[in-house]
Amino acid sequence: QVQLVESGGGLVQAGGSLRLSCAASGSVFTIDDMGWYRQAQGKERELVATITDSGITNYADSVKGRFTISRDNVLNIVYLQMNSLKPEDTAAYYCNAQTFRPDPYWGQGTQVTVSS
Repeated sequence: QVQLVESGGGLVQAGGSLRLSCAASGSVFTIDDMGWYRQAQGKERELVATITDSGITNYADSVKGRFTISRDNVLNIVYLQMNSLKPEDTAAYYCNAQTFRPDPYWGQGTQVTVSS
């Protein structure tokens, strides 16, 4: 079992920055890829960024150049640095961890609200 706890969400003005953190615990040695997803009200959950255990990253086109995902494999934390935030970035952000199981683990989510 893997537990994921997100933190760092909040209210920020457009153009501002936030850093999200996701701390993993439990059977962390089973984790391969980790990522961030988001779900805006009334919309489906979408990928924001992923990072492999070796540090290879992937981003949604909508956040490229503004968001940076990183990972500390010693502390078992994945970060999402979000710069130049836009109102359309408003959503609940969820941490995700892939293991050998078919279904990934999810955190409880942290709300990000960007005011115009």
